[in-house]
Amino acid sequence: MSYAWIGAPTPFNGTNEALGGDSSTENLNQWFQPGDQAYIIVASAMVLLMIPGLGFLYSGLARRKSALSMIWACMASSSVVTFQWYFWGYSLAFSNYSTNGFIGDLRKFGLQNTLGAPSPGSPLIPELLYAFYQMQFCAVTAAIVMGSVAERGRLIPAMVFIFCWATIVYCPLAWWAWGANGWGFSWGVMDYAGGGPVEIGSGLTALAYSWVLGRRQEKMMLNFRPHNVSLITLGTILLWFGWLGFNGGSSFGANLRAVMACWNSNLTAMFAAITWTILDWRLARKWSMVGWCSGTISGLVAATPASGYLTPWASVILGICTGVIANFSTKIKYWIKIDDAMDVFAEHGVAGIVGLLFNAVFAADYITGLDGVNTGGLPGGWIQHNWKFMYIQIAYIVACSAYTFVVSALIAYIINWIPGLKLRASEEAELLGMDDDQLGEFAYDYVEVRRDYLAWTPAKSDPEDKPHQIPQGDRYGIPSHSQMLEGKEPSESSSDGQRPMPAAGDRHAMAYEKTEREKAAEGLHEGSPPPPSSQGKEQ
Repeated sequence: MSYAWIGAPTPFNGTNEALGGDSSTENLNQWFQPGDQAYIIVASAMVLLMIPGLGFLYSGLARRKSALSMIWACMASSSVVTFQWYFWGYSLAFSNYSTNGFIGDLRKFGLQNTLGAPSPGSPLIPELLYAFYQMQFCAVTAAIVMGSVAERGRLIPAMVFIFCWATIVYCPLAWWAWGANGWGFSWGVMDYAGGGPVEIGSGLTALAYSWVLGRRQEKMMLNFRPHNVSLITLGTILLWFGWLGFNGGSSFGANLRAVMACWNSNLTAMFAAITWTILDWRLARKWSMVGWCSGTISGLVAATPASGYLTPWASVILGICTGVIANFSTKIKYWIKIDDAMDVFAEHGVAGIVGLLFNAVFAADYITGLDGVNTGGLPGGWIQHNWKFMYIQIAYIVACSAYTFVVSALIAYIINWIPGLKLRASEEAELLGMDDDQLGEFAYDYVEVRRDYLAWTPAKSDPEDKPHQIPQGDRYGIPSHSQMLEGKEPSESSSDGQRPMPAAGDRHAMAYEKTEREKAAEGLHEGSPPPPSSQGKEQ
């Protein structure tokens, strides 16, 4: 049995193309392979999983008191982008009616005229599906940017920023790379799945936002460590799974180019992970799980623009080079004194640039032809003696980087001056943590409640018979705490049924704890026996 790939079952006849087709007069599904559509629907769902993956990654990298805020920021940003993309984002990024090279138009505002005609990106899938798939790209990019708000950024101003940024920065970048009349697309820029719009767009935006936001308090950065490496690993695994849909789905069909993109993504990720881990080992002589995750992500980022152009052996080289370059690029933030807390610039911006440059050298025309659409249409890079692509790629990188950083910084500065939209939280809020200040919920409620226990007890100077300052019940819904402070069994009831209020003064009782430690030290110094432990009492 032989099989010949012939593309769509029936060539599109152009009927009502301006309106996206008319399902009342013809079957719009006849122009497309069901397998291709099913594959891109699944790939879209896989890409969606990258957003909680980023939330878990950033949550694990942050300190415990700001862990939940990072998950909230990533998820909320996807809600903002979903509205923006439906409202006018898709039209500005992909409307094929626009004739300028900078940005699309509003002819497809609110998904108008977007139905069953072949998509701007590929004739293999309908435009409605293409719009949904590309929406996930914008949402993931916005979630990556949210790493810049870590531990000191207010959340609502960040959401306002994301809406403006998606409109003014991401949509033009997407049009440049993939729009029918975008200048990058017209020049022949090789950007398979978003080295410019997604990786440079997120990396340089995060750098600009971090610059405007300012550095975290230095005294709070002593002995800084990620609070949960297991969450970092879980987030990385979700990202990796989603990235196979991100890069594999960018062939816009269930074809050999999709398979090659998945192969290249895995190879680049694994070799970058090994390289990064070895570089970290040389410093501490211990293996780092965080280093492995960072290397994996940087490799997947580099594969984003390159996985649909390179051969597998070139992807191995790309992974090794990316692991080295991205690892050392994490030091750049110290040189330029910008607190890029999650290393978004190094792992996304720099790694994306490396992938784009590799296309100019190692791209192969027979790899691009594996989708059955671009056969003989796209030339290779230096390995096939096409020398001009290096300056095209460099011009594209410089334009994306400069535009993204400058415009993102301007948007952030303008929002920061609007009353009520100050980007940065107060010093006290930074001390308490973004979970308490911005959400009122915690990733680890049982820990965050216990840290306030001493603040609820009477101060040392209060009369001994003065009861604690918290009425019956408590603000976290654990009334047994107040009952125990009254000297009662948890099952006993109290006559005071009011809701609790925080104790005045230092809510973490730092001064009180210090006094108690000094008192205990004085008692030991004078020869007094130490207080019996709870274990001793039981014995």
